[in-house]
Amino acid sequence: MKYYPNEIEAKWQKFWKENQTFKTENDADKPKYYILDMFPYPSGAGLHVGHPLGYIASDIYTRFKRQKGFNVLHPQGYDSFGLPAEQYAIQTGQHPAVTTEANIARYREQLDKIGFSFDWSREVRTSNADYYKHTQWIFIQLFNAWYNKVSDKAESIDTLVAIFEKEGNANVQAVCDEAIEIFTAAQWNALSAEEKETILLKYRMTYLAETEVNWCPALGTVLANDEIKDGLSERGGHPVIRKKMKQWSMRISAYAERLLQGLEDIDWTESIKESQRNWIGKSVGASVVFNLKESDDTIEVFTTRPDTIFGVSFMTLAPEHDLVRKITTAEQKEAVEAYIDATSKRSERDRMADVKTISGVFTGAYAEHPFTKAPIEIWIGDYVLAGYGTGAVMAVPCGDTRDYAFAKHFNIEIKNIFDQDISEEAYAEKEGFLLVESDFLNGLGYKEATAKAIVELEKIGQGKGKTNYRLRDAVFSRQRYWGEPFPVYYVNNLPKMIDKKYLPIVLPEVEKYLPTEDGQPPLGNAAVWAWDTVNNKVVENDKIDGVTVFPLELNTMPGWAGSSWYWMRYMDPQNTEDIASPEALAYWQNVDLYIGGSEHATGHLLYSRFWNKFLKDFGVAPTEEPFKKLINQGMILGTSAFVYRIDGTNKFISKDMIKDEKVQQLYAYVGLVNSSSELDTEGFKAWRPDYANAEFILNANGKYIVGHEVEKMSKSYFNVVNPDDICEEYGADTLRLYEMFLGPLEQAKPWNTAGISGVAGFLKKLWRLYADDNGVVITDDEPTAEMYKSLHKTIKKVTEDIENFSFNTSVSQFMICVNELAQQKCNHRAILEPLAIVVSPYAPHIAEELWSMLGHTTSITYAEFPEFNASYLVESAKEYPVSFNGKMRFKIELPLDLTEEEIKAIILADERTVAQLQGREPKKVIIVPGKIINLVG
Repeated sequence: MKYYPNEIEAKWQKFWKENQTFKTENDADKPKYYILDMFPYPSGAGLHVGHPLGYIASDIYTRFKRQKGFNVLHPQGYDSFGLPAEQYAIQTGQHPAVTTEANIARYREQLDKIGFSFDWSREVRTSNADYYKHTQWIFIQLFNAWYNKVSDKAESIDTLVAIFEKEGNANVQAVCDEAIEIFTAAQWNALSAEEKETILLKYRMTYLAETEVNWCPALGTVLANDEIKDGLSERGGHPVIRKKMKQWSMRISAYAERLLQGLEDIDWTESIKESQRNWIGKSVGASVVFNLKESDDTIEVFTTRPDTIFGVSFMTLAPEHDLVRKITTAEQKEAVEAYIDATSKRSERDRMADVKTISGVFTGAYAEHPFTKAPIEIWIGDYVLAGYGTGAVMAVPCGDTRDYAFAKHFNIEIKNIFDQDISEEAYAEKEGFLLVESDFLNGLGYKEATAKAIVELEKIGQGKGKTNYRLRDAVFSRQRYWGEPFPVYYVNNLPKMIDKKYLPIVLPEVEKYLPTEDGQPPLGNAAVWAWDTVNNKVVENDKIDGVTVFPLELNTMPGWAGSSWYWMRYMDPQNTEDIASPEALAYWQNVDLYIGGSEHATGHLLYSRFWNKFLKDFGVAPTEEPFKKLINQGMILGTSAFVYRIDGTNKFISKDMIKDEKVQQLYAYVGLVNSSSELDTEGFKAWRPDYANAEFILNANGKYIVGHEVEKMSKSYFNVVNPDDICEEYGADTLRLYEMFLGPLEQAKPWNTAGISGVAGFLKKLWRLYADDNGVVITDDEPTAEMYKSLHKTIKKVTEDIENFSFNTSVSQFMICVNELAQQKCNHRAILEPLAIVVSPYAPHIAEELWSMLGHTTSITYAEFPEFNASYLVESAKEYPVSFNGKMRFKIELPLDLTEEEIKAIILADERTVAQLQGREPKKVIIVPGKIINLVG
């Protein structure tokens, strides 16, 4: 009876599917545990062996918690809107829905082969209309909400309207647009409906505004910062420029402090928390207003060091700042325009990261110092960003290295506020230094001077204390086709929401997925994309009359829309009315364990926390935080292979033959390289047409040796290992165990297919404990103490490892246990039955088969995980080394509860002792209980 993994795995995967073994009910009689993997995007490339790492870890924990008596929710679905499918549609004309469906089918096939215990009855796809109708509903709630600073939460816009009607807006404390005009209740009530709507847009949680965006002309869409690398789009490598566009935005900034404080209540790694803290970027300081010379305009800056106000030597504006073109003099206009154009081609990320380059242009304009009234030069520089703070900084070169370098580079006079030998660091640490040009700051320490500066600025009406956050409102519009349509139509250019009962607004068919010829988003190509307010349905565009039929929004939502709330949908995915029932939400609460890549440290996790907090404010989400515990799995690295082409030729030289030749290092497909780093040269020539006529300079052994480098596993590096191939050759259980065995879950580790055979051999040894060539060999005999000891050491170790997510050391313990049981010739049910359960979270297929061989007719999935019994590890006997004059002659096992006198009597009576003494009496018998016995003389 041999172990055939492919047959066994196919059998149990079919069993699980037919019996819906992993289907989870909303069962309040059991304690709940919700385990979630980060939403995968189904790409056409399918999975490589690096992708399942986090899924295997979450599946082990899921199976363990089920066996510990928990009702475990472990769902899976697809983040199926996105730019790659749309780009493929543009290139081929194939509808994104078709390619997405094919990609999902491929992913599902691969996931099932690895034996994951997902509850597929709860599968969701963000591109399905029955899913995104709820995303549209959430958007409507955001539109119909404002953030009340007094209650510190989002509230219905109706409560704001009630305040306006009663008392105007003078006393309203809201997160809203800057520079809102004050009005009375009488003035509000006298406004037209359209005028009121225009004002309310400045308060709503989602709003339309002119925003600086990353525009990619080649892709015809706005890109998020994380979709850009080195000023080019990550998808296709196209240039990206900064430009202003009217966009939907979300007031995530309203939740900045709650997002910051919430980090204290969740079990996440400190590095991820720190990433979020940095992104939120809380700073305490002052808002300072500088008047302009020869102008009624003002420039507001935020500074954490208002005490250095007398050191302001110049000001720098972001090139995109609204005032730049207005204040630039005629003499400086050409230089300023050229600089603005050059800056537009750099991404924000590049500008923030570039700390070495010093660049800027003088506008020709001057501001006025609030206290001294001295003129201050106004420059522009790309290190200042329009979306951060106010888009302007007051530069204090005597206290800031970057300002100092800028001033030196452009020969700007530096005003030193400190006594000649006093540094800013010394000033911050000590007290009582004299400050140049300041009467009210003289003799004050850092804290006192900061507070005094704010007071003095408030006195003259040119500043106030302020807490600032780097976190900016999130742009929510994309000029794409393949995304969630907005439930929005426009009446006289003002947005109106479509009622919930008419959702979803389904993505229309279009002939082309590119923007229109006049630059409109791809939905501008749709012929049926207008809203009939009488019949409440989408109708043909030619029916738009501005009376009852109006144009619909042409932008679509970004990729993060659907992934910002998906964990709630899994709680009740068949609910047609709401995102989930109150009962399901109350039972599951939030995610207990979330596993995914660290690349989502800011974007996805911040947006998800934001939406969850908003939905909590409106009584939908039951908890403030969506994810209790977060683990970032490390990356499985690939071993890339390189060939070396001599420059200007089609000759490839073996690595060990390179001397003075100038060569170009090129990737080669790793499947063409053997374990000795030797290239299959004929296979290489057949691999790609451009290599068909390649010539090879071989080494003395007639071999071509490649170079290697361990790096990210990627299709573009040709170092991808397909999990299907591993499953086919070794079995899915071997793949699962090997990925865990590679190293700690959170660390990066290189893949080495050669090392997988050891794990495959372990599973065969495990099988042989239960069966030989003739069939099952299980007996009901009572096991020995050593067998119990081997088992319970393993139960203890594996339980601790799973609870601590140290899966790699569990695999080692399995190997030790199986080796010990094999040596003990153990085929005892009392040992092998619990062993199968302990192994099952890691290697579920073989465990199911062994469980069946033991006579069980139900799945091992819900078998109770065995409890560790410490009594089996208590030593009842000790093997003593027996020495004569310090030289060990034999060993003897004795019970540990014997007295020294009893031990002495046994040793002296032993025939081996008699032979050693040859009739002599020992002078002394030294006994250290539990350790040694030594006879002297």
